[in-house]
Amino acid sequence: MHKLKIGIIKEGKTPVDKRVPLTPKKCVEALQAFPELELAVQPSDIRCFSDAEYAELHIPLQPDLGDCDILMGVKEVPVEQLIPDKTYFFFSHTIKKQPHNAKLLRAILDKRITLIDYETLTTPQGQRVVAFGRYAGIVGAYNGILTYGKKHGLFDLKPAYLCHEMEDMQEEYFKVKLPPIKIAVTGGGRVANGAMEVLDKMGIRKVSVFDYLYKQFTEPVYAQLHSGDYNTRPDVEVWDSPDFYTHPHLYKSTFRKFTRVTDLLLACAYWHPSAPQLFTEAETLAPDFKINTIADITCDICGSIPVTKRSATITEPAYDYNPHTGKLEPAYSRQGNITVMAVDNLPCELPRNASRDFGRHLIDNVLPHLFNGDAEGVLERGTIAKGGSLTPRYSYLQEYADSAARNKEKSETA
Repeated sequence: MHKLKIGIIKEGKTPVDKRVPLTPKKCVEALQAFPELELAVQPSDIRCFSDAEYAELHIPLQPDLGDCDILMGVKEVPVEQLIPDKTYFFFSHTIKKQPHNAKLLRAILDKRITLIDYETLTTPQGQRVVAFGRYAGIVGAYNGILTYGKKHGLFDLKPAYLCHEMEDMQEEYFKVKLPPIKIAVTGGGRVANGAMEVLDKMGIRKVSVFDYLYKQFTEPVYAQLHSGDYNTRPDVEVWDSPDFYTHPHLYKSTFRKFTRVTDLLLACAYWHPSAPQLFTEAETLAPDFKINTIADITCDICGSIPVTKRSATITEPAYDYNPHTGKLEPAYSRQGNITVMAVDNLPCELPRNASRDFGRHLIDNVLPHLFNGDAEGVLERGTIAKGGSLTPRYSYLQEYADSAARNKEKSETA
């Protein structure tokens, strides 16, 4: 019987990503759960789990993965490393027509690669089945508290990326001594839940939205804000979540009431480009605009948070926004600035924990469909390209992919 062979590729993107789709122990678990499965791991000196940790559990290390049926990574695969006619799983960051990845999608089509993007793997109801969102929320909330403490000289936490495991990071929680500030957490998905997990373990009390807005506290508190708490459709009286996600352009932000009472904002909510921003840059000049620290965990540049002008780095995660000039300044430049933490690859700061969590999702929610004929259509819905063509669901990316070929022709004739 022919076994399905999956190869775990060495991450090739710069800056390096230390995460892996299957940890050594998750490889063993997958092999036990699926007898028809065979695994091989490409040696890597950057991975958060060493080659020795795989070898110790008898997972084969194999530099050349050319005999594998499926290749799995985490981030985008460099064009020159793509093997023609293979099936790849990774985060391609192409479905929103990200300009820097048009060349990648064009190469995938030219090499007749089947691309299955983790981001597009969903249940029939549209819910994602694999994601690093929880750890984005965990690290983002921690970074947000770290940034607030540093800005106000309250405490100095060890950066998450210097912690070997999440348990090491949690040892830092006891240092957190906050005044009676109010923290707003937007969103209701994995990211927001991860953020609230940290606040809860730090002993910060959750309160209702009403109490958050109208009551004073003698301790730090936080409230979880859903879309209906800070958006409204002027011509409709009753909140309708499906309508908001279908027609976001018809809504206006009512977040202004929260800017008057919030000290620290943890932005965890998915944002559609047609939806209103939470607030405007002009509103940051209002005397009662209280927010002075923002952890933009979603990190949409000039997105829901208009002062997120660029992404930051893991080693330098924050910068200041000067409301009076509209310009960015070095982090902690002056108290009157808004300090923004905006790292776009937060789970990379706890790569071992994030990889374990992701591997759990893969084994439970993705690998079964490789052996059951994809009965629920999970793989079919997640397939962006196959045999040199875009699948019907993603045909809207054709012009985007073709733009890379045109740009190449222009550069060659210039």
